[in-house]
This record gives sequence, structure tokens and C-alpha cells, in this order.
Amino acid sequence: MKRVFGDRKAIAVFVLPALVLFIIVGFVPIIQSVYYSTLKWDGLGKAVFVGLANFKDIFITDFYGMKFNNSIVNSLLMALLMVLFQLPMALLLALVLAKGVRGEKFFRTVYFIPVVISSASIGVMFLRVYNPDFGVLNALLDQLGLSALKKDWIASKDTALISIIMPVVWQYIGYHMLLMYAAIKGISEELFEAAVIDGASAVRTAFSITIPMIRPILRVCLVFAVLGSLKFFDLVFVMTGGAPNPLTDVPSTLMYNTIFTRRLFGHGSTMAVFLVIECLVFYLVLQRTFRNPDEVNA
Repeated sequence: MKRVFGDRKAIAVFVLPALVLFIIVGFVPIIQSVYYSTLKWDGLGKAVFVGLANFKDIFITDFYGMKFNNSIVNSLLMALLMVLFQLPMALLLALVLAKGVRGEKFFRTVYFIPVVISSASIGVMFLRVYNPDFGVLNALLDQLGLSALKKDWIASKDTALISIIMPVVWQYIGYHMLLMYAAIKGISEELFEAAVIDGASAVRTAFSITIPMIRPILRVCLVFAVLGSLKFFDLVFVMTGGAPNPLTDVPSTLMYNTIFTRRLFGHGSTMAVFLVIECLVFYLVLQRTFRNPDEVNA
């Protein structure tokens, strides 16, 4: 018993520094943001306590023309496209590669390359793709005889939002693919051999064996995709900074501009608090909705 207690003390000693660092980096800024959200403050002058007035300003009266509700809708649309396009494409690639196609390692690496490239670099690259004068997209439309469809994709109100969402969807397909691929590779080969003996097709095997067996990692990918969309910042900021305002703003870019451009620290902190609450609520809902049967019964 004494030895066990000694081991616990040793574990506590090693865990404590990381725990303290996590609290300082993670929880202290959240507490500060909650406090700042109750203030009217420009970051330099005297702060005035206003209670929940900042929440009313950004959600109801839109006193400063922030269009925060619009930015929330944009982030939810991004999350929806992640779920409808990014995850199914990642799953399809994982299923194909896990079957041992020729050049498996090569394709696995190629699909993962966008993940290791910074979002800022990808944003700059897609700005060139969308350029109205020499961009690849308009040049391709020219070659296909569809010149009438050419436009300034980023500046147009009809296409600005979808133009910044598509690079985000494309960039992280390889990330989710690799997670699913690793999970599929961890399934016992005996299950697949039994399915072959029973005459099951590849599609039937995927839906009856592979997908149910990797359900936990699919849930992880779903959570990552949705929460990542809700707090996404860098690629959107590089490509448009929210312009044409407020069409492509997401909560994180609007929060940044509110704090560092408009110097409304109280309102920006209110947006930060909302982001934390929103991500926590979505996480809990997703975890509860996509629980495994054994977790529900427990």
C-alpha cells in the first residue's frame, strides 16, 4: 500500500507542472475574457463595467454594425460543408487506400501534404487561383468555353463565402483520411477474410464491417471538423480579412478586428466567450448524439 502511495506521489510530481501550465495557458485567459466581456474598454483608458450590455450589442442591437450573427451563420455553413463533403471524401480515400492499392504509401503522403502546409500559405495560393486576371480557375473556364462564368470570385457577393470555404475543406481531407486509414488498418484481417468467404461485396464489407468498427474514430473526426470550423481563423483572415464585409466574416476574424482594429476589447472578449461556449455545447451535443451503444447502456 505504501509503495502504491509512493507511486501516486511520483505521478503527481510529474503531472503537476503540465497541469499548472495548462491552467495558466487555457483557463486563465478564459476567465480574463469573461471579466473583460463585462467592460466597456478600449484597452488603454479607464474600463467601465456594463454587465451584459456587450452581449446585447453584438447579438441584438448590433450597435457597432458588427454583424456577429452573420459571422455565426458563416461558421455554421462551413461546419456543414465539412460534414457533408470533407468527411465523406476522407472516408472514401481511406477505404480505397486501406485495401492495399498500388502506390499506397505515395498516395497517402500526397493526400496528407496540404495538412502540413500552413493555412496562410494555402490562402495565398488560392488567392492566385481565384485571381480574376491571371487565376487558374478563370483560365480553365476560358479553355472549356465557359467564359461567361468568369468573375472575381473573392470580391463577388455570390461566391466570396464559398470561395474561402473550399480551400478549408480541401486542406484537411488528408488529415481525417489518415486518422480513418490508421483505424481501418487496425481491424483484424480475419473479419475481411470471413466476409470474402461469405461472398460479401466491397461495398457491403465497408458498411457492415469497416465503418461500424471505426465508429469511434469517425466520431473524433466529426468533432474535430465541426469545432475546427467554428473557431477557424487564419486562412479566412489571409484571403479576405472578412471582406467584402461582412459576407465572409467568421466569429474569430470579427473578434480579431473588433479588438485590434476597432479597439473594442469588451465586445471582442464577449465574442471570445461566445466561441468557448459554442464549441463546448457542440462538443457535448456531438458526443451525446454519436455515442456507442455500449456507452448508452452504461
